[in-house]
Amino acid sequence: MIKDAPSPRLIAENRKARFDYFIEERYEAGLALQGWEVKALRAGRAQLQEAYVYLRGGEAFLIGAHLSPLPTASTHVTPDPVRTRKLLLKHSELQGLIGAVERRGYTIVPLELYWKNGRAKVQVGLAKGKKQHDKRAVQKERDWQRDKARLLRRG
Repeated sequence: MIKDAPSPRLIAENRKARFDYFIEERYEAGLALQGWEVKALRAGRAQLQEAYVYLRGGEAFLIGAHLSPLPTASTHVTPDPVRTRKLLLKHSELQGLIGAVERRGYTIVPLELYWKNGRAKVQVGLAKGKKQHDKRAVQKERDWQRDKARLLRRG
């Protein structure tokens, strides 16, 4: 009997990113975390709403992700909930992201934070910003799908 790998357990999701951006490619990155941050993630105390990815010196950093420290986090470390955290990506992935951001005007946004094989991972997306009319079209399509389902259920 072959045992399947455990499915990733979602910690936090950035739903606003899918509304504000066209996500073209997705990458999985590890996170360089401190001990209290791992405890906070295990308790599900994370938010990605205001977070973004910044490229500097050939490295990627997650900025603005909020990890609320537990009250029992540590006695000798002062936790900073929104500190800059390094993203761990393969060199080839990082070079591709740097090229896309610098030359083609893309943005890198964090989409999901989850556990995979006991390690915290963040899924980042290579994204292009949506214009206001694109957002309205998405909303209109969503409303139509909801109304259509309602009509089919009634009829």
